[in-house]
Amino acid sequence: MIQLIFAFFFSCLGLMTSAPAGKIHLIIQETVVDHGHVQVLIFNQEEGFPSEIDKAWKRLSLPVENKKAEIIIPDVEPGSYAVSVFHDEDMDGEIKTNAIGYPLDKFGFSNNPSLLFGAPSFSKASFEVTDQEVKVKIKLR
Repeated sequence: MIQLIFAFFFSCLGLMTSAPAGKIHLIIQETVVDHGHVQVLIFNQEEGFPSEIDKAWKRLSLPVENKKAEIIIPDVEPGSYAVSVFHDEDMDGEIKTNAIGYPLDKFGFSNNPSLLFGAPSFSKASFEVTDQEVKVKIKLR
């Protein structure tokens, strides 16, 4: 009986100390056409950003409507996140690149950082999630 009381006490204590979850309202804008999907990778760590699918916290495929894709992701633990996206017009799940590796599909990152020589770092693309909804607008380039 005492073990049951301790188990109940510690489970309640865990519920009281966990931080309330927030939401990410993700809006991907400026698709050229209204077909295909926007492939999304959301990272909660620097490792793997921006393209290692198996290291992403969440992977999504969003339909394009009215030249944008949008979703609200609930129950997101507070912390730092960064998003990378590309418009997969032919819906094959792969980003097209030229001979030197530059993307031919429209792509973007959270915070819309300027790009000089490759993808931005996690820190340049990251944003903070708290117990509130955070709106993340990504303009494709």
